[in-house]
Amino acid sequence: MLRPSITRFGAVLLAASLVAAACAATPEPAATTTTLGTTTTTTTTIAPSTTTTTEARIGNPYGGVAIIADDQEPPTLNPFVPGGDNFIVSIIGQAYFTGVYEIDGRTLELIPEVVTELPTTSNGGVVVNEDWTMTVRYTIRDEAMWDDGVPISGDDFAFTLEMLQDPDTNAGYTVDEVYESIETFEAGPKTFSFTLNQPTILHEQLFRVLIPKHAVEGSDFLVDWNDKMWPSGGPFIFTSWEKGDRIIVERNDNYWKTDSEHGQQLPYLDAVEFRFIPETESIIRAFKEREVDVIQPPPFEPTLDSLVALESEGADVQVGSGPVWEHINFQFGPGRLEMNEVSLNDNLAYRRAVAQLIDTEAIAAAVGKYIEPLSSYVDAFSPTLSGHAWDRYPYDPDKARELVKRIKEEERIETITAAYSSTSNGDARVWIAEALVPMFDAVGIELQLELQDSQLFFGETLDNGIWDIGEWAWVGSPGLAGLVAIHDIFDPEAPPPEGSNYYRWGTEDSSVRGAETERFAEVRDLMNETVDADELESLIAEAEDILADQMVILPLYSRLVVGAVWEDEITNFVMNPTQASHTWNMEEWYRADL
Repeated sequence: MLRPSITRFGAVLLAASLVAAACAATPEPAATTTTLGTTTTTTTTIAPSTTTTTEARIGNPYGGVAIIADDQEPPTLNPFVPGGDNFIVSIIGQAYFTGVYEIDGRTLELIPEVVTELPTTSNGGVVVNEDWTMTVRYTIRDEAMWDDGVPISGDDFAFTLEMLQDPDTNAGYTVDEVYESIETFEAGPKTFSFTLNQPTILHEQLFRVLIPKHAVEGSDFLVDWNDKMWPSGGPFIFTSWEKGDRIIVERNDNYWKTDSEHGQQLPYLDAVEFRFIPETESIIRAFKEREVDVIQPPPFEPTLDSLVALESEGADVQVGSGPVWEHINFQFGPGRLEMNEVSLNDNLAYRRAVAQLIDTEAIAAAVGKYIEPLSSYVDAFSPTLSGHAWDRYPYDPDKARELVKRIKEEERIETITAAYSSTSNGDARVWIAEALVPMFDAVGIELQLELQDSQLFFGETLDNGIWDIGEWAWVGSPGLAGLVAIHDIFDPEAPPPEGSNYYRWGTEDSSVRGAETERFAEVRDLMNETVDADELESLIAEAEDILADQMVILPLYSRLVVGAVWEDEITNFVMNPTQASHTWNMEEWYRADL
């Protein structure tokens, strides 16, 4: 099958919470090359400053404004209150939030933000104590300060911890339980350490956003910071919010980062304006007319085709694998028999036959011409750690046909029937279902489609395990912590409602239990007790191999994300496919037309 030639900028570090993604995937293309075209100055409500000189300029120019369009307006600016987990809060928050780490859009790795280095066992920042508690130590950058000139200190870490441990604060973090497991801490002018009641790699996810004690202490935290923001630790300062229209942030003159190439103080821009335009068509039109500089539109193919057509005029369209990965899976609990009383999911040869009868290339093409299939769920987190374990199941209908014939003989049956359940609300999953029917039929399996409204599917069906073969998506979190956390959804010791093993693989009521599920449970427990990176990578590789060998799931593809910029106006834009998104390095942007 011929596929378009594309430039891809990386794989995915998946989002902060592990939840079944209810929204349907959409056709999405991947990155394209960049060309330069005509130069046009953006018209904004803030006059961009200009620079005139007769001498050759060294370094990047200061001044000007970048305008970013989005189809959502934040319900609040405070990331720790109800509504604060809305993605637009994080997108805008990249301007003024600061914390322990950032996600590098070029490498997709965690990098230190307000601390000198991320703590690990190898650098002594993480220590497992004799009593099986764990101590984590941060050294805060000497130059790090809030925009009002107050140094960022250990007291800010301590205050943030106290706020997140306060039951009256609705933080919305999936790692709340980790904050709650912090038993003691010590705060210094430029240090902070804390001790957890047990070792866990989830410490990686802590303190993504710090709260300045000197500004917030004594305020009504749930009320006072919804429409305004505390002092900035980032490159810009919140200045105004015109509800229903725009938010403006302006340069933080006390920002402590410098450009690594030229040593210039960041940021370069005078201001950034976030403009709220509810309809995608209006956003695209505003971009085409150069009323806005940067957009992150939904990756619908017609939309992307129209954006790619602008490359000759100076647009740069960047697309890559995003934070949601789709997969086909099997139900192993008794509820599968309510959907398909002749289900053969407990037969390993059958599951392997299903893996080899599915043409994942064709499935990806059915969703979108630029979609690439996954060879492992690990690819969607950290490709360098992936064993590409599902490559052992190449599309081979002849092999699948042989397996089906053998299964019929062994089971003494004449026909095999499978029931396929997913959501009916979005086009992509309907396309996948329809594409699967002839693939199953070609090897002698009748596939019955049982598509459901998403509310039913992600409610009663998932909770009670009432499906035979299913398809949906998962969202995870970055770093090793994300890879550790994703394995909870296969934990034989954690069925619903307490756990997330909706597949019932290896659970007490499962039709599949044995040495493999027992070993997986051991590996999962070891992962949650280990903080050494090398050991974790080895355990992740073993877990991946078990899941592939036992064909518990079949990874399909990651949904794509897209960012577009007028590159002849804004330079240094790098689309980040993680939750850091397209604004992650806005301090490095500068106007090319100055």
